[in-house]
Amino acid sequence: MSYRLEIGLVLLLATAIGVAVFAANRTPKPAEPDRRASTYLSGPDGSQALYRVMVRLGRPMERRRTALFGLSADTTTHRTRAALLVVLNPPISLDDVELDEVVTFVAHGGAVLAAGHGGGITSCAGWRREPEGYVDDSSTVRPIEQNGARLRLPRAARVLVPRQRDGRLSALVKRSVATSNAACDTLTPVAQDTLVAAMKGQPVLLRLRYASGGSITLASDAGWFRNRVWRDTDVPYVVLPILMTTGRGRVVWDEYHQGFARATPTVAAVTWDWAIHSPVGWALLQLVAVGLVWLSVTAVRFGPARAVIERRRRSPLEHLEALAAGLESAADAATAVQRIVAGLRRRLSRAGHVGNTDLKAWLETLELATTSARGRGSVRRLRHLITQRGGAAPERALDAAQAVEDVWEELRPRTTRDAF
Repeated sequence: MSYRLEIGLVLLLATAIGVAVFAANRTPKPAEPDRRASTYLSGPDGSQALYRVMVRLGRPMERRRTALFGLSADTTTHRTRAALLVVLNPPISLDDVELDEVVTFVAHGGAVLAAGHGGGITSCAGWRREPEGYVDDSSTVRPIEQNGARLRLPRAARVLVPRQRDGRLSALVKRSVATSNAACDTLTPVAQDTLVAAMKGQPVLLRLRYASGGSITLASDAGWFRNRVWRDTDVPYVVLPILMTTGRGRVVWDEYHQGFARATPTVAAVTWDWAIHSPVGWALLQLVAVGLVWLSVTAVRFGPARAVIERRRRSPLEHLEALAAGLESAADAATAVQRIVAGLRRRLSRAGHVGNTDLKAWLETLELATTSARGRGSVRRLRHLITQRGGAAPERALDAAQAVEDVWEELRPRTTRDAF
């Protein structure tokens, strides 16, 4: 029984599934919308519009990408003291130490603007949002008129209500099971102003004033500080005066709890920063600079160039002596003498190469061509060494080399180069 049809259908189904998976992975997925109200985000839900408007108005600005530790001390040590801290519903809550810094900042006359839960500032100030969870419906705010014209304000998703201390939480605090921020208990406002209210009277924008001159402005809906709302509504006419009437100091935007914390510096960066700002590090840098200058000066040699070992190529006679020494070590006197004479014949030949002619006959011809008595004597000595049988190998090779040298000095071509 054949299963070709079933196998074909299975393969077709597997191919279709593979193509679908490949197409799904190839198609880029749309980026998830970033809902953070950060001044670094220029999308519809970002808050970069607020930052740019404040910069155009000439207000000193700071995007703080570190924790709020030392915020109260920074108001006195910085050249331009911080006048306003803006915390726009960050996804990361402030810890107790940072809340203490915020309370101390307000106690020194600073102003705070917290939207949404404000990283815990809204609860610390004694208020909460209602409803706390996500809601689709929203509360209509009371109309506000400015210069005889009614402002177009968006609906508020939540409103502010006073936070009542829960009895269960108080019992847990007494039993040391839970903790309560003692600094927040010291925040007792001397006055509160409802800047924007819903139709039922619940505050949407609320300002709390304190005896020290500081203030905390709470906004129940962080959407009032997003780029889309600032472009399509009249919210800037309401929010901008809050940002501008908080003294002449700089405005600090909390970006650390928005997820834009400054990257942890590397060991090299920390070491370099220490070397620049520390007296000991600065002294070490100066010593390194002096060492580099000394090394660069001593590395240059002044004066005439030093003489080096002269290297030249060996002359033909030196090659001949080297050949004789090598043949002597072979302990074959006849072969050594024949090779030496053959080398002489090759050098005296115009073509540089001759056939396998008889060396004895060639020496007889060479003797007739020699004019001086010394040259003829050297040629006769070579003939005798070739025909000699026996004798010590070193002496025969040495005699042959000396005789060849004499013949070469007598008959070498004057037009040829000595070295090759």
